[in-house]
Amino acid sequence: MSSIFTKIINGEIPAYKIAEDENFIAFLDAMPLVKGHTLVIPKKEIDLIFDLESEEYKNLWAFAQKVAQQVKNAIPCVRVGVAVVGLEVSHAHIHLIPLNEVEDMNFKNERLKLSSEEYTEIQNSIINS
Repeated sequence: MSSIFTKIINGEIPAYKIAEDENFIAFLDAMPLVKGHTLVIPKKEIDLIFDLESEEYKNLWAFAQKVAQQVKNAIPCVRVGVAVVGLEVSHAHIHLIPLNEVEDMNFKNERLKLSSEEYTEIQNSIINS
């Protein structure tokens, strides 16, 4: 069965895309911890990040590094934190989370509820950074 991320990749579900190439895609989290919370995923549907082939794994992180720099340039933060949890969606993904304090990365925090206008503003800010 296709994951929700595969549906985003296939254009069946809309997303606020930040970056995309033939193998990977980055988009804003639909339930962000903070503004700018971005997900980076391989287009290949695979559940566990450590099940990616070595070259795919390295390339995913290189893609995530570029996206993290864009996020850092666009969103006021001390740094961009990284998390690989893998329990929410059965599709390998990396969380890039702008951090001003360690508590910003607490997945027990209440998620932000942003308007489509706010998402679009954040998306454009990151894309154009």
